[in-house]
This record gives sequence, C-alpha cells and structure tokens, in this order.
Amino acid sequence: MPIQLLPDTLINQIAAGEVVERPASVIKELLENAIDAGASRVEIDLEEGGIRLIRIRDDGCGIPAEELPLALSRHATSKIASLEDLEQVGTLGFRGEALPSIAAVSKFSITSRPAQQASATRVEVEGGRLRAPEPAAHPPGTTIEVRDLFYSVPARRKFLRAERTEYGHAEDLVRTLALARMQVELKLKHNGRISKHYRPVEDEASLGKRLSEALGEDFARGALRIEHEAAGLRLHGWVGLPTASRSQADQQFFFVNGRHVKDRLVAHAVKQAYADVLYHGRHPAFVLFLEIDPRKVDVNVHPAKHEVRFRDGRLVHEFIFRSLHEALAGTRAGAVAVGQGGEPGGSAVNGPAVELQATPRVGAFAARSDQAPGVGLVGYGLQSAGFGQRPQQVGMPLREQIAAYSALYGNAPAAAHPLPQQDPSQAPPLGYAQAQLHGVTVLAQNAQGLVLVDMHAAHERITYERLKGQREGEGIRAQPLLVPIELAISEREADLAEGEAEALAALGIELQRTGPQSLSIRSVPVLLAGAVAKQLVLDVLSDLAEHGRTRRIEEAGNALLSTLACHTSVRANRQLTVAEMNALLRDMEATERSGQCNHGRPTWTQLSLAELDKLFLRGR
Repeated sequence: MPIQLLPDTLINQIAAGEVVERPASVIKELLENAIDAGASRVEIDLEEGGIRLIRIRDDGCGIPAEELPLALSRHATSKIASLEDLEQVGTLGFRGEALPSIAAVSKFSITSRPAQQASATRVEVEGGRLRAPEPAAHPPGTTIEVRDLFYSVPARRKFLRAERTEYGHAEDLVRTLALARMQVELKLKHNGRISKHYRPVEDEASLGKRLSEALGEDFARGALRIEHEAAGLRLHGWVGLPTASRSQADQQFFFVNGRHVKDRLVAHAVKQAYADVLYHGRHPAFVLFLEIDPRKVDVNVHPAKHEVRFRDGRLVHEFIFRSLHEALAGTRAGAVAVGQGGEPGGSAVNGPAVELQATPRVGAFAARSDQAPGVGLVGYGLQSAGFGQRPQQVGMPLREQIAAYSALYGNAPAAAHPLPQQDPSQAPPLGYAQAQLHGVTVLAQNAQGLVLVDMHAAHERITYERLKGQREGEGIRAQPLLVPIELAISEREADLAEGEAEALAALGIELQRTGPQSLSIRSVPVLLAGAVAKQLVLDVLSDLAEHGRTRRIEEAGNALLSTLACHTSVRANRQLTVAEMNALLRDMEATERSGQCNHGRPTWTQLSLAELDKLFLRGR
C-alpha cells in the first residue's frame, strides 16, 4: 500500500482511541473544559450509563459564535499558544483534541453563548461531518450533547460494559472532580433521576458535608486535616487514620495543582509514610492536594492527562513522605482532633489543620520490682536478642514512679484515681485505670466515658518507638566484612552505586566498584549483619533508581526492632498494679503512633457515655 495522507475523520477516530475509552472518558474531558471555562454550576445528564446520551450544561464563559466551528478542529485551543505556555500549564485541558475526537465517534452537538452575546449558536457533527452553525436559545454558558457513543465505530462499542458498570465509572469521575473543585456545584442525573448533587462549599459546615457525601461520614469524622509548606511545595488535605484503613485503594485521591493524577512516586511516598502503622494488606484513605510551581511539573505525559512527571522527583517524594509521616506520628492514643471552636471530638474537616490534644509525659511504664531482667518491659533483657550492649533503662524505677504519681494526683497509687469532680476535662485523655479484665484489657475512665486498652499491643508500640529512638540516637553503624562479597550487576546499577556512594555509606553500606558490571560489598549495617547482603544491596539500588531514595535499611531494622518489641512487651495474664496501668496510659499519651501496635492493630477504643446509655436503653 502506498504512503498517503489519512482523512481528517479517520485521524480524529484514531485520536479518539487514545482519549475516549468509555463514557466516563468523555465526561472527564467535557467537565474539565467546563471548569476551565470558569463554570460555577455544572449539570451532567446520562442515559444508559452514558452510552445513549451524555449531556453536560455549564454556566461558564461560553464560546463566541465565530469560534465555535474552530473549537471542533484538531489542535485548536484557547489555553496555550506557545511552548512557554505548555511548560507552565495552569488549566486542566490544553491539547485541543477532546472535542473533535469525541465528535468523530458519536452524534455530537454543542450550543454555546457568551454573556456578552445576544443569542446562542448551535453546531452539530454527525459521522465526522460538521454542519453549518445555526442560532439557538440558551442561557449564558455551554451545553454539549453526545449521543450514541461509538455508533460510527461498532468494534469499539462492543468493548463497553453493562450500563451499571459504565455508570459506576462515571459516578466515580464526578466524585473525583467534586473533591478537586469544591467551589463548583455538580448535579448528576441518570435516566431522568438525580443520583448525586454536590453543593458548593461556602463554609466549614458545607465543606464537611461535601466530604461526607463524597467519601462517607466515617472519613469526614475521623480524617486528619494536614497543612504543610516547605521548599516551594504545599501539601494540604485530609488523611485517614490507620484504624480506618480499607481493603481496597478506592479512596485515594491525589491532586497536583488541582489535577487528579495517579503517580507511582506519590503512591510510594504515601505507602512508606503508612508502613509503620498500617495492617498488612490494608490501604489508607486520603484526599491530598499538592501545589507546586507549574514549571516544575510536566503534565504533557499521557493523552488522558492522569500522569505527571516532576522535575525534582526526589524532593517531592521526600516532602510528601515527611509531611504524612509527621502527621501520623502525632496521632497519640487519647489525642482527639480539635473541631471548630477548639471543642474536642469535632469533625476533622473543621479547623485549618490537624491539631491534637494530649497530656505531657509523666512517667514510664517500668518493670515490677519482683520481675527478673529478661522477661518483660521496656529497657530490659535486650542483650540476648542480638544487641551488642545492653540499652540503658528508659523508665523510672517503680518506687520513684509511685512517688511521682502520689505527688501529682495526691492519692495512693494502689487505688484507682477518680476523675476531677469540678472539671472532668482536666483529666488525662485516656483517664485513669480502674481495673484489668482477664489479664488482657485495661479498663479506664475518662471524661467521655469508658476506655479499653489492649495492654500488650499498647506496650508493644511504646517499646518499639523507644527502641527506634535509641537506634536513631546512636546512628547506623557499619560492620566491615571479613571477606568482601562480590556482586554482579548491570553497568547502569554500577554507575548508580558509584554516584550514590556517600548516601549508601550513611546507611552503613560500603561498596567498591571492581569492574564495569561488578561491585564489592565491604560493609553492611551492624543491625542487619545477618541479612542476605546481596539482595539487600540490590533492593537499595532499585529504590534509588526508581524513587531517588530508599528506606530498605530502616524498614529492615524496624522489622527486627518490632519483633524485639513484641517479645519484650508485657504478656497476657500478667497482673498489673493500678500504678503500672496508669503509667501505661500516660506513656500511650506521650508516644507517637500509639493508637496502633506495630502490626497496625488498634491499641485502644473509646465507648462514650451516650453509647453506654444506648446499650442499656437509658433515656428511652
């Protein structure tokens, strides 16, 4: 077949294969155009999941009559005009391909009227043929109708799913845009019925309502609101608590300059931030917005525009990780999100950022005086577990701790501390221990009601965080190998190892290049001296190549410390004194991430007075 120019209709149909996958793809492109046009209200009307009809009406700026036919031409757009504009795109759309591609595979019509224009203009496209514009009645704004999607490409139509499935994709897309542009009112109709109506956010109450409508009340009530800015980057939004994790990654929304993206670098940073608190196989829920200089991010990566490329990926990865890591570290047991007006227990969406209330640390959960070293609590019996030297005891001796509690509360430690009668809110967040149930659960009373604590899980987290603190204080020490280990790798990996020699040395790994495709491992971290050095180095190099940083050493060390913490924490059926139980509660309030154990399980739960009354039908 000789080389020939393709007709415009076929070119648009080919382009549609990249842009238009299903009805949700059409809705995405048209909604983005409406938002770029400055719309404050958008109506989406669907029939048969969008296969039969997609109608989108907005109150945006509209398109002048003389420009309407041009809007249906390939690569025609008002959003960019030069390479400089492309390098700093501030709009959601910019390619100028969506409208002609959609029109090429459907029965298409567009009616638009700018506010300064007396009447509207309507243009229809069918089978790739553009009809002459004609006047129409329409309020300021634009309405686009897409009927019989893929009618001109029957092969593509066969790949569409059932009506319910296609509508589900469309609903998810509208929800995503409802989170991205909370000031825009969105109304979704399906087969003549209103299925979703996201009203614009005007105040904190409407913000909480919109978040609840999109992600559920549990997320809106329990998520942490974060706000962090550094190095020209700003991250804000909401992150779900580890205890509110999900079995699927279906509530993860990340926006870069208002654009919803799915990026491996971002996903990796979030995963690492939750690694120490999330149960295996669970996924966090979050709605996060990253604001960055448009010149430092490339949005022209994928035809569907759901991928981006950062100029400094390492910086972005570290910024996201640190921001989330610090936010989650502040979730101490007993801490509560401060709602509007500073009232504890308010919705996490109220208030400018996450703020936690907790009491200062009073004492440590020390071992009983009759307990031998090696069988129990923090700071004891770790020498036999693989540490070269015995760590220093972290907690107070029991006698000093009892004296401290007596001085603080004015009561004998052998008895449970009552709540302050005048102002119960002055009591610690987890209250005071009252009893121990079956040698497993600590029962405590606070201002809100009843607190139940899994003493082993709680003490495990406390021990774990202290061990990590001791390690960080000492730094990562390297263990020279008596016989260096030879490693055969690719030339690219060898170049990477040579370029990152200083970073690897800081992690306790000393490498020496012995050839174009070979390395010699000279030392490894002391804590991981028994690990498989070859695989460890390969994993570290892989992380550095893909993400620009690695936490393999830290994670492997954390896994070992977690095991040590589990085996050295208080066991079930160990009878604790009231002083020990109260010391455990105070340590929980002072320890980072103490709301979850090392495996991601919750360490405590709260039953409010209202919930207790409900159990016994009080007030009915």
